[in-house]
Amino acid sequence: MSFFDALMTNSLLLSALLAGLAASIVSGIIGSYVVVKRIVFISGSISHSVLSGIGFCLWLQRSQGITWASPLMGALVAAVLSALIIGWIHLHYRQREDSVIAAIWAIGMAVGILFISQTPGFNVELTNFLIGNILWVSNTDLYILFGLDLVVLVAVLFFHTRFLVICFDEEQAQLQGLPVNFLYILLLILTAISIVLLIEVVGVILVLTMLTVPASIANLLTSRLSHMMSIAVLLSILFCLVGTGAAFHLDWPAGASIALVAGVTYMIALFLFPLTSRPLKLKVKSPALT
Repeated sequence: MSFFDALMTNSLLLSALLAGLAASIVSGIIGSYVVVKRIVFISGSISHSVLSGIGFCLWLQRSQGITWASPLMGALVAAVLSALIIGWIHLHYRQREDSVIAAIWAIGMAVGILFISQTPGFNVELTNFLIGNILWVSNTDLYILFGLDLVVLVAVLFFHTRFLVICFDEEQAQLQGLPVNFLYILLLILTAISIVLLIEVVGVILVLTMLTVPASIANLLTSRLSHMMSIAVLLSILFCLVGTGAAFHLDWPAGASIALVAGVTYMIALFLFPLTSRPLKLKVKSPALT
């Protein structure tokens, strides 16, 4: 049976591709902001801090019998809290920012491991969150994923022009009277939501690949951020489709296959377009910001 034949008959495979589509949209859009703003390290800290929320909710489910404590919701809460803490640190302690962010990265993972160590049973669910298992996505997860997608898209629709300015020149944004601190923290929160979406597809370990690689490849092809976002979304969808198809035929883990396809494509793109990557240009009129 071919991959597309299986797609028509296997509801799990169809759900997996729908999850990949939901993750690809935010991967291309928010990933472009992350690459341009150069907050990949911050995104890495947020992505690993979610382990604390996942571990805590698994502990509540298995040890305390609190069945409504979903690991996905725990990941979302932990990601947003980490984004708020990191944003506050960036705004008030820039001289020690890297060290404190690294500490938050370590604390988040340590707390998660401690709760997991106290959780009875074999944690298959935890393994899926760590290395990704797109075939494990349920209908409830799909509703949550597309709901989070909608939140991100609405926020970007309203704040895109302002995000552009703070990504390129925060000082200019302050001179124009924009609430730079609020916009920066909002961007981190949207990044946190995107990370949770991507964790469903490729897992905690590989989430940075799908957040940054499509946008980085798109940056090799264009110097306009709007074009970069569109290309990155299409690339993310392509990576999910090809990676899932490869996993189906080769019996490989889907998340790792998707990340591998993305990484190899990036290396090929660097070889083919070594001189075309250049700083993106801000093309926006000042009156639109006020």
